[in-house]
Amino acid sequence: MANYETHEHDVLIVGAGGAGLRAAIEASARGANVGLVCKSLLGKAHTVMAEGGIAAALANVGEPDNWQVHFRDTMIGGKMLNNWRMAQLHAQEAPECVRELERWGAVFDRTKEGKILQRAFGGHTYKRLCHVGDRTGLELIRTLQDRGIHQGIKVYMECTITKLLKDGDKIAGAFGYFREDGRYVVFKSKAIVFATGGVGRSYLVTSNSWEYSGDGQGLAFEAGADLIDMEFLQFHPTGMVWPPGVRGLLVTEAVRGEGGILRNSQGERFMFRYLPEATRNDYAGDEQEAKNWLDDTLSGRLKTQYRRPPELSTRDNVARAIYTEVKEGRGSPHGGVFLDIAYQPADRVKKKLPSMYHQFKELADVDITKVPMEVGPTCHYMMGGIRVDADTGESRVSGLFAAGECSGGMHGANRLGGNSLSDLVVFGKRAGAGAAAYASKVASMPAVSEDQIKEAMSEMEAPFNRKDGLNPYELQKELHEIMGTYVGIFREEKELEIGIEKLLALKEKVKKAAASGNKVYNPGWHLCNDLKNLLIASEAIARSALSRKESRGAHSRLDYTKTDDELGKENTSVFKSGEGMKLEKTALSQMPDDLKQLFGKKEPAHA
Repeated sequence: MANYETHEHDVLIVGAGGAGLRAAIEASARGANVGLVCKSLLGKAHTVMAEGGIAAALANVGEPDNWQVHFRDTMIGGKMLNNWRMAQLHAQEAPECVRELERWGAVFDRTKEGKILQRAFGGHTYKRLCHVGDRTGLELIRTLQDRGIHQGIKVYMECTITKLLKDGDKIAGAFGYFREDGRYVVFKSKAIVFATGGVGRSYLVTSNSWEYSGDGQGLAFEAGADLIDMEFLQFHPTGMVWPPGVRGLLVTEAVRGEGGILRNSQGERFMFRYLPEATRNDYAGDEQEAKNWLDDTLSGRLKTQYRRPPELSTRDNVARAIYTEVKEGRGSPHGGVFLDIAYQPADRVKKKLPSMYHQFKELADVDITKVPMEVGPTCHYMMGGIRVDADTGESRVSGLFAAGECSGGMHGANRLGGNSLSDLVVFGKRAGAGAAAYASKVASMPAVSEDQIKEAMSEMEAPFNRKDGLNPYELQKELHEIMGTYVGIFREEKELEIGIEKLLALKEKVKKAAASGNKVYNPGWHLCNDLKNLLIASEAIARSALSRKESRGAHSRLDYTKTDDELGKENTSVFKSGEGMKLEKTALSQMPDDLKQLFGKKEPAHA
């Protein structure tokens, strides 16, 4: 049996994006000895791809915004399936978290008065997204990383966690390996915070990078935590569709927030046809009214008196609209639609959307100041995830906490753009505090049995011992085909049942995945491990989607097209039972009357 190195920390943070860094900073500030593990290099977190802005009700642009309106928008966007307490804490604490980033050196775009500038985004009543051009996530990571490093947090880069270690029913640590040479490592820890992101690699067309293999979801599931609302997977409406090598790469919602117009191959501004009846009054009724909103925005007037344009409908609705236009034969040459910002002055486009300008110029040889972009839906964000306590971030496994995209509840059935970055800092901070408080009550480091370590090590060695094993890349291709064909944007019972059957068969094949060569930067070996977590996440998505016999938010059923009020009163939960996955429905907690009253008003009183 190979050797391994050992490290001890009060709190171990797994994931170095916005949530993980903020959790590490908070736990360290509260006196905990903190270790930070990142699967890639520090600074390469997926948070940098959140370009458009961070949502917070600062009311800096002359509009009467406040946390109540933000809370209401979040709940309505999530189709009321959100954990109301998480949505409340998020709306209340996001403004201070943004000001905290500002104090720590984040450089935001500014109004003429020197306040943080805010832009419009889909589903938000007011201009609410604080931004740095279209590079907001990058600035957030830079700021948090700089703050964290100066606190002396120990960082373990290019390290993958493959198993949680337990002392009875409590967390005792984690087992993993360093990707550069395959050496094994054991982390002994009183508490662990997962901030591992999403599950985008379950799909072929995705805005997510290679790190997003559902590690937190899979490992938490195996350790006894439950995953909630996994059927709600957001397909961002605008990803690149050409050339093939960059298909799925994110085209930020900021393009539409700055006035980008969606048109089909016939030149129609088609989103007017797809506005849901329940929210139709929130959007411009015709192209002239939409143009008035745009003129107001371009002129620099801070308060708009017009309803927002239809392109700023919620992401689930825009994604389905684009999908339908393409399916019915009105798509662009490469299977998308056109997103046009080229009618605006070139200098303004380059100033407001510098990353998008360079992205299309360098990767597609397209000048977005001269011609429209081609865009289409791409797998983007998981609303579901590890069930956690709203106030502390703790899962039902003692000592295991989670924050950010790998946790569930905050966004309900559909996330509003910009809420992801504020989610990261609000609940990263809370999870870090919760983990530090938990660790402070644990008198000594939990015991880690040698048997658990040997088992974890054997699992990692197994692919090298399968002389007639299966190619992990072929297995990954099969997974992409299953999820794209049977568990896509639109779903129905028969196809979901076939998809689950195929996933279970693939699950058995993954047990035979083999690796060759040695452990030095061996991507095939890495994939053998990643596939196990991807299969757990994929099965959870498919089973949860089959169980929800309605269409709600990002979950669209062709055989149940209506929203069922009764089904909106419960979460879907999956958890490990024996060697399989069990599903149950759990009731939503009751929202307090004072918060319920906000939904009977158009404008909650300014606090």
